[in-house]
Amino acid sequence: MSPAMQDRLLLNQSRIRSMAQDVRTVASLPDPVGETFDMKILPNGLQIGKRRVPLGVIGAIYESRPNVTVDISSLCIKSGNAVILRGGKEALRSNTALVKVIKSALEEASVPEGAVQFVDSPERALVDHMLKMRDTIDLLIPRGGEGLIRMVAENATMPVVTGGIGVCHTYVDQTADLSKAVAIAYNAKVQRPTVCNALDCLLVHSEIAERFLPLIAQEWARAGVEMHCDERALKILKPIPSLKLVPAQDADWGKEFLALIAAVKVVGSLEEAIGHIERYGSGHSEAIVTEDYSAAMRFLDEVDAACVYVNASTRFTDGGQFGLGAEVGISTQKFHARGPMGLRELTSYKWIIMGRGQVRP
Repeated sequence: MSPAMQDRLLLNQSRIRSMAQDVRTVASLPDPVGETFDMKILPNGLQIGKRRVPLGVIGAIYESRPNVTVDISSLCIKSGNAVILRGGKEALRSNTALVKVIKSALEEASVPEGAVQFVDSPERALVDHMLKMRDTIDLLIPRGGEGLIRMVAENATMPVVTGGIGVCHTYVDQTADLSKAVAIAYNAKVQRPTVCNALDCLLVHSEIAERFLPLIAQEWARAGVEMHCDERALKILKPIPSLKLVPAQDADWGKEFLALIAAVKVVGSLEEAIGHIERYGSGHSEAIVTEDYSAAMRFLDEVDAACVYVNASTRFTDGGQFGLGAEVGISTQKFHARGPMGLRELTSYKWIIMGRGQVRP
């Protein structure tokens, strides 16, 4: 197994404590079900508005990370949904143990039996069967690699929320505070390189490239980061000893590395940076480091992604970090939900209309 896969499968005391804390956080959040919003009174006296309701039964097909089992279960229960879980074969024993704990807790809380169900067989035919359960499953959420997500999206007979593939860029603008930019780029790449919100491509304005690139390169080198550089970046960094430098290939742009590898490109303008992101980004998380308010606002306006940052690391794209307690996934599509999906993203609404005997003329 790759180091990235091993990291995703790892369950130790620290991660179990973190999972438990996320459940407590979800439990402490306001219950979205029954929330009434957008109420107004029409000229004819009808009082009309919306009320949040559960989606119904959520199907989750996911790979690797055992924490997903707990995150999705807690969010579904809190939002009034039932869930059918199908994890990957690599984490089968971990998931089986976690579901046993979850079901025991639900029984103690008098939650109806079957609210959380787990497919404890790795047989691929069962996934194919889930994709056809349109009469039972109201929404399907795949979490994993590009192959799994594409397969589910193309074959499911019910609505699917797709996402999770993160080709994340950080653009260092000509007005950037260099110490701030080094800290952000270092954190985005090194803090946990095997996850979808880690930095994959560093874009640097040509006016500061000769000052900034040696600073971040030396910090990355200490962490073992391999840099796939375009010609201009390579020319700046080659004289510095002990760097892991590789000439960038076309395949490096738009690639999710999930490792201590980053593509590096020097650009001539904010427009060029935005154009590169538009061409190669996956719609996940993009960041600009700048002290220019106009550049920051233009980046926020023009970059089309679920999460767009100014002067912060893309590693914050996470349900827990966003105050959602946990997430069932990160949506990179535009309908129903976008970005980290928490409690409200697992609800729909119905219109409620209250009258005093009105009839339509």
